Amino acid sequence: MSKKDKTLKDILDFILYENPSTQDEIAEKLGITRRYVTQLLQPLVKDGTVKRAYMIDLKSYEKIAESLSDYTAPKATTGNALVNDMLSNMAHHVHSQLETSFDAILEHDVDKANKALEMDFATNNMVEKIRTSVETIMSINYHSEFSKSLLYNEVAYDLERIGDYCGHLAKFVINDVYEIDDNIVKKLKKMYKTAQKMIRLAMKAFIEAETHLKDDLMELEDSIHIMQSKAINLIATQMAESSFDEKERSNYFIYLFRVIKAFDRIGDISVEMMDVAVEFHENIPRPTTPRSFRY
Repeated sequence: MSKKDKTLKDILDFILYENPSTQDEIAEKLGITRRYVTQLLQPLVKDGTVKRAYMIDLKSYEKIAESLSDYTAPKATTGNALVNDMLSNMAHHVHSQLETSFDAILEHDVDKANKALEMDFATNNMVEKIRTSVETIMSINYHSEFSKSLLYNEVAYDLERIGDYCGHLAKFVINDVYEIDDNIVKKLKKMYKTAQKMIRLAMKAFIEAETHLKDDLMELEDSIHIMQSKAINLIATQMAESSFDEKERSNYFIYLFRVIKAFDRIGDISVEMMDVAVEFHENIPRPTTPRSFRY
């Protein structure tokens, strides 16, 4: 493979797996000039292989991959493996988004809260890339199972929903003037760690077919519901000791309830992703009853 072809390959891989927003970002990551990035991408932008900013038409991409003689990486030439990588990358991003949101709460840091909200734009962009990739896979692989292919989209949308709940945490810091009581912070830390574990287990089950992890996930779901109840009781006690004449204090408790609920919902969404994993790998249909009515 020529040096030029290798650089093009690196650019396309970076677009596929890292979701850059600008050519400057691509150039900085790969240690090349923006002008060279523009030179290599311009023909692909003109023929529609690369769409701004920045998405790749998978069907055209595979043709390019075949034309690069030394291009043998299986993950880039196999549609399902490609989407798996995109989902893994998105899950990693959502983990970081949740971490940034929670750090903003712990440090009462408005700048970090705003950064977490900005990260949600990338989360939404990743969903769109996965959706278009799944559509392309189905169009070029007539033997793919339509229903199974659509499950990739469901996992992506679930991750997007988790990103939305991260926004609830960030907005708490931006909208409120009070720092959280230490006793409640302890409860939130436990819920945060549990929620992160649940996301990891659900994604591992889907990406690596380790559906046996469902039992572990359900134990964590039980524990996060217990934590939620304890946190709500603690907040209710504090509310009873506060004057409702203080409007700001009343809003603080309302926003804090939303934070508690956000962690609980992240746990529920993780279980829904596990259900998708079981359907995908074991062909066991998911329950049709909404989760809120199963208890």
